Amino acid sequence: MNSRTDVDRRQLPTISTPRFVGRGREMRALSVALGQPPAVVLLEGEAGIGKTRLLREYLASPSGQGHRALVGSCPPLREPYTLGAVVDAVREGVGNVAGLRLSGLAGALRPLFPEWAADLPPAPEPIEDPTAARHRLFRAFVELLGRLDVAVLAIEDVHWADDATLEFLLFLVSRRPQPASIVVTYRPEELPSDSLLLRLSSRLPADARLSRMELEPLSIDDTAAFVSSMLADEHVSAEFAAFLHQRTDGVPMAMEESIRLMRERADLIRLAGGWARRRLSHIEVPPTIRDAVLERVARLRPDTVAILRAAAVLAAPADYVTLNAVAGLPPERAGVAAAEALGCGLLREDRRGKVSYRHSLACRAVYEAVAVPDRHLMHLRAGRALEGSVLPPVAQLAHHFRQAGETEAWCRYAEQAADLAAQSGDAATAALLLHRLVTTVDLPVESLVRLVMKIQFQPLPDADPYSDIVGVLRAALRKEALTSQQEAAVRFQLGRVLMVAGDWEEARLEVEQATVNLAPDSEQAARARIFLALSPGTARLTEEQLRQLREVPAATMSITPYERLRLLQERTFALLMLGEETAWAEVRQLPEESSDPRQRGLIAASHANIAEMAIRWGRYDEARLRLAKARDLADRYQLEMLFGAVAVIEAHLDWFTGAWAGLADRVAALMAAHDGVWLKDQREAALVAGLLCALTGEREQAERHLLLAGRDDQQRIESTAALARLRLRDGCVEEALRMTEEPGEVTLRNGIWPRGAEIAPVRVEALVAAGRIDQAEDLVVAFQRALGDAPAPAPQASLALCRAILTEARGQAAQAAALFAEAVAAWQALPRPYDALLTRERHARCLLTVGQPDVALPMLAETARTLTELGAGVDADRIVQVLREYGWRGGMTRGRGRPSYGNQLSPREREVARLLVGGWTNRQIADELMVSTQTVSSQIKSAMRKLQVASRTGLALKILELGLVEQETLPPAQDEKIQPPSGGTK
Repeated sequence: MNSRTDVDRRQLPTISTPRFVGRGREMRALSVALGQPPAVVLLEGEAGIGKTRLLREYLASPSGQGHRALVGSCPPLREPYTLGAVVDAVREGVGNVAGLRLSGLAGALRPLFPEWAADLPPAPEPIEDPTAARHRLFRAFVELLGRLDVAVLAIEDVHWADDATLEFLLFLVSRRPQPASIVVTYRPEELPSDSLLLRLSSRLPADARLSRMELEPLSIDDTAAFVSSMLADEHVSAEFAAFLHQRTDGVPMAMEESIRLMRERADLIRLAGGWARRRLSHIEVPPTIRDAVLERVARLRPDTVAILRAAAVLAAPADYVTLNAVAGLPPERAGVAAAEALGCGLLREDRRGKVSYRHSLACRAVYEAVAVPDRHLMHLRAGRALEGSVLPPVAQLAHHFRQAGETEAWCRYAEQAADLAAQSGDAATAALLLHRLVTTVDLPVESLVRLVMKIQFQPLPDADPYSDIVGVLRAALRKEALTSQQEAAVRFQLGRVLMVAGDWEEARLEVEQATVNLAPDSEQAARARIFLALSPGTARLTEEQLRQLREVPAATMSITPYERLRLLQERTFALLMLGEETAWAEVRQLPEESSDPRQRGLIAASHANIAEMAIRWGRYDEARLRLAKARDLADRYQLEMLFGAVAVIEAHLDWFTGAWAGLADRVAALMAAHDGVWLKDQREAALVAGLLCALTGEREQAERHLLLAGRDDQQRIESTAALARLRLRDGCVEEALRMTEEPGEVTLRNGIWPRGAEIAPVRVEALVAAGRIDQAEDLVVAFQRALGDAPAPAPQASLALCRAILTEARGQAAQAAALFAEAVAAWQALPRPYDALLTRERHARCLLTVGQPDVALPMLAETARTLTELGAGVDADRIVQVLREYGWRGGMTRGRGRPSYGNQLSPREREVARLLVGGWTNRQIADELMVSTQTVSSQIKSAMRKLQVASRTGLALKILELGLVEQETLPPAQDEKIQPPSGGTK
């Protein structure tokens, strides 16, 4: 037999719970922080580092015992448990609420504490709006904490918290005075990047007392003391302590589990009067906690393992009846097995008599080791056992029945859990549950429509939460035997989702088909009229249609205040999109604040939408004001996804106004964001990125970004205009005509001029370049007729430019020069400096045509200088070439911009060229010069343009031919580098 198994187990050490060591500094810091209430303590550290132990040791100390504390923990459930940690904290710390003299507000607690029904006030009237319900619930909790005289509320494992719990914590710390000190523990590596927890540190009130504590691994000396405390305080060899510290990184949980495993394996021996590990250099400590836990579990009796697996499947504190039911053991064996499972050190029992794992990683290790068929069976048992609870936990039931493959039960409990989350104001959890349900289960049509109507897409973290829902709704339409009302309901929801996703044309088609069978006086029919008015492909409405639109919502319509406000905002937005000046008066009538939390989200989003319309009209001060209001509301009420939308709209506005410093980096970050920025906003960011790349000659990147932006119908017209402008510069007139025909017709000839300001000059220029001057004139007339004298500075400047282009095409250069000057003034007044400079270039060219070079050439020189300062190098180079053709000798006064080197390479371009000839890639050059690859690409293209070559190889040959770099200075050739031409070059 193996000698290890022959060891007399009586000679093995007795394992004790480790003493609290190595945390004296942290203990003092926690005592100081909580000794100055109210405090906010963020306690962070990796799994098993000892956050829970530190908190419990403090609460058990004389300092901690002087104040009443409630402690709750967030379970690692896939389906979030709304306010679960707070509810559990209150339940575990409070026997009953009798005699607290709670106000009527506390009746809102009844859904969460039905066992206190006899002592709680009557339930208040239901509130349709889940956000308002959540706010009321939060205030009820605050009253309860105050009546209980709670000094410290501690919530553990907040990286698993549902949004409602995090919002409640934010609610607490934002109140003055702060009701209680707050302690949260979490693992930073598992904290989502958009977690509301970040606000506890970044946006606390100025007078808040914040303490952030990060638990570090134990030192080698502390490791020795830690292990010694588990071995009856006997000596531990220095070699063993160092070895254990190295292999566990000083993480207490890993050390404890490893010591217990070594004891089970008889791997501990007495050496020189102390404990050491047998054959230290040859027998390795298990590399992960999982290995340690599973080996410990494997040494237990099968019945005990069954209890441990049941606890792992439940993943939340459970009573012994539920635990035994999931384990499937006979009653006569279950008690002994549960006692052994509790005694093995992996489980713990709380004050309520409920059992759970001491460490979540141990729980996960055991769960993942359970065979999949056995998991399904145990989840089914868990679901059936929990169904019989006095207070059925619907979120847990949804989780278990889902894992068991019981679709009907899963759907039933998931919807109940979503409704409960919504009633508590937890819109994010409700949306997540409903989204998962709709996209996973083949639901009946009525259920599908009902659930999709409930989904609020804004709280969902995915950049594209729409595509899966669209696929499900399209699949529903393919089903046979749908009634006309069912089909209309599905199509309307499909159109709504497509519109929110930015696919307006597809949305219009679906909504048009739905309207035929929607009840005329329904909210859906009213919204359908608004959606159709907003669609890019819609012709200008008749006066009768406009009148009907202005009357939405009808006074007789039976809808909630939230629905009425939503309709008012959508109608106002539609009227602005249609160019109705009266809509601005209606904008002033919209509320800018509300006591209803759900309406606040609508109001904040409305500010962002109005800002976007203000940009289209050219009201840039209004746009910035609205963006500031949207950002303020998003910040105050934790409307996380709105931050991305505001940032993108602001970036677009900065493009127009010439605020380009750092803009490329900002839009790149928005495009790369995985969370917090919707897909449609990422495409607007791509539009700005494409426009910026076009400035610097990065043609390939520009077109890629612009094509991506064009996938969103809201950005398609502007991205098409930018692409067509590039085609015109290349001389590809027919392609520019083809690209601009449809958007030009939709916007200008249909009279929807707010959409046409960017496409109009490009379309007119393309028609003129093709010799279709009459068509260009018809288009300008249609634009002018639709726009009239509307107070829309951007479209009016665009119209002025169109007139000038048309006049120049007729050969009337002098009149065209005057019209271009008017357009320059219009662009400058906005301000839109880039458009003003491009228009001034055309003004100067007209002056050259009429023989006024003394005026035109200085104007061109000044324009080139300003374009260079702005960052529009390609346009500046074009003007410099014109100045050379006219033999300009006056120079160009330099401002803050970089010097112009004409067709000569700049010093930085020479440096890039030297590395290029050596065969360096763009990435290697960027790393060497500490710049971005985008900058390197721009400089290479600039050098290629100046030296009139079409490829990198051609550029390398030209540089060597001109002797711009010396051969001996070339770096050595490496893989994937362009090699110099053979035969040697001087």
